[in-house]
Amino acid sequence: MAAGNPHMELDPKYDHYDFPTTAPGGQSGHPGHTTKEQDAAVFQLRSMLEQEGYTQRLDTLTMLRFLRARKFDVQASKKMFVDSEKWRKEFGGGLETLVPNFDYTEKQQVMQFYPQYYHKTDKDGRPVYIEHLGKVDLTELQKITTNDRMVQNLVVEYEKLADPRLPAASRKAGQLLETCCSILDFKGVGLGKAGQVYGYLQQTSAISQNYYPERLGKMYLINTPWGFSTVFSVVKRFLDPVTVAKIHVLGSGYKSELLSQVPKENLPKELGGDCDCEGGCFFSDQGPWRDEKYAKDPWWAKTKTSDSTIPATDSHTGEGQPTATSTQPPAPQTEGQPQQAPIAH
Repeated sequence: MAAGNPHMELDPKYDHYDFPTTAPGGQSGHPGHTTKEQDAAVFQLRSMLEQEGYTQRLDTLTMLRFLRARKFDVQASKKMFVDSEKWRKEFGGGLETLVPNFDYTEKQQVMQFYPQYYHKTDKDGRPVYIEHLGKVDLTELQKITTNDRMVQNLVVEYEKLADPRLPAASRKAGQLLETCCSILDFKGVGLGKAGQVYGYLQQTSAISQNYYPERLGKMYLINTPWGFSTVFSVVKRFLDPVTVAKIHVLGSGYKSELLSQVPKENLPKELGGDCDCEGGCFFSDQGPWRDEKYAKDPWWAKTKTSDSTIPATDSHTGEGQPTATSTQPPAPQTEGQPQQAPIAH
């Protein structure tokens, strides 16, 4: 049953939402705040894709995300969507199989050397995503897992952000939430680790920006090392102004600004908050998506098979990249413009 939206015409063939579909803020091009020209672009993009045989992910919210990412250039949006669908079929043997069956058995060990996790919500109700980059030790990680499986896990988590995290957060907030609030903690990132961190973020950023457009709400770069702001001031010249406005570069005195966006009770103690989840915030995955009042079974839970679990074995090495392509993802694109810096999530 599609959720009603008096400000946006829903397509009965594709729009079967069970969460709010009006975005907050009144930004042009966002659900519930579109012009007639933008609505026409949605219809045109969907029609072009249908003519080429596409039948999945043609709902209005998805069409709008791809259109916003390419400034409502229908042809550019179509190319982005087609490229994304090709990648979805190839990555890890296909996301339809990978997502419901991926078994990250080494997760607890990996977290020791690269903590990255979703944890509760910010003041706008968006899921909060946290990475502790200063703890990254790729040498130790290579003893535990492979780069391909790390990237596969990241993709699986992107899919879980789309469903069930964002729908559940939207139900609780009473309004459509399509983005997350990301916190990248640079504490402990020195010159020795800079190359490791940059290389991995550049790779994952390419996936985020090319295949999961319009998912970044706000990003806080905290405990950034000396000189980072100077470097970023150069880098941001290559970024779209819309993206730059979402990124906040903070040093060690970040707490006041960060706590203005993330409630103290939702922020882990390690970052200056009050939260201390039983078993550790790294592993709790707490949020509306864990609350039966707001959570519903995601698409991937309905397609999980009992004999298709993808284990942590060498036989799956190499599945982290699209087949018949370079092992390095394409240069990331941000909000429709060329991107030269690693921006994850």
